Amino acid sequence: MAAIGAVIVAVAIGGFAFIYFVLFPTSSPPAFSLGSKHHAVSVGSGSGLVGSWTIAPGSRAGYRVREKLAFLPALDDAVGRTSQISGGATFTKSAASLTVTAASFVINVYSLKSNESMRDAHIHTIGIQSATYPKASFRLTRDLTLPTAALSGKVVDVKVTGDVNMHGTTRLLTIPVELRLSPSEIQAVGSLTFPWGLFNMTAPSVGGFVNVENTATMEFDLNLARS
Repeated sequence: MAAIGAVIVAVAIGGFAFIYFVLFPTSSPPAFSLGSKHHAVSVGSGSGLVGSWTIAPGSRAGYRVREKLAFLPALDDAVGRTSQISGGATFTKSAASLTVTAASFVINVYSLKSNESMRDAHIHTIGIQSATYPKASFRLTRDLTLPTAALSGKVVDVKVTGDVNMHGTTRLLTIPVELRLSPSEIQAVGSLTFPWGLFNMTAPSVGGFVNVENTATMEFDLNLARS
């Protein structure tokens, strides 16, 4: 009997180790960044940027969470992303400044994909519940006047304020963003970490055994082209 018990324990430990080291991510995609994507190109006074810009190919958005197996956190983040994004922004120019006067984006969160199909299926019905709430969105509610340094084409740090809608809940939030302007492309990268309850979500749990930590991060890498 002792031998049988030892075998059962060994199998259980082996199964636990398989789930922990094989199914959990150990090398996640890095967070989005504009740090080294392109060389800076001046946009002069910024007058050439005035008008409407829309989402272009290469744009991505998604989530980043840390899962736990029982009491042990995963070795790296679970990351899901999608390129199914629509929307755009409007730029205006005064004598002294370039301003974003409108911006709105919609993300198809139902299309989020990670490295694990079972995770992708689960978030359709738990956590973000994308089968019920398939879209997330952002709408700028406060004009954003860009710093003069942005006209040099270098990466600048700004904060955008607007309505974020997720899981059927809208919150007015301020999000830190890295921004780079060029004559042909506008790039914006940002992320926001928040408690699940902020959007009336419950942290996902599968069988009470696989759980996630109490916060999640939404992240985006947007490329805008002239409309």
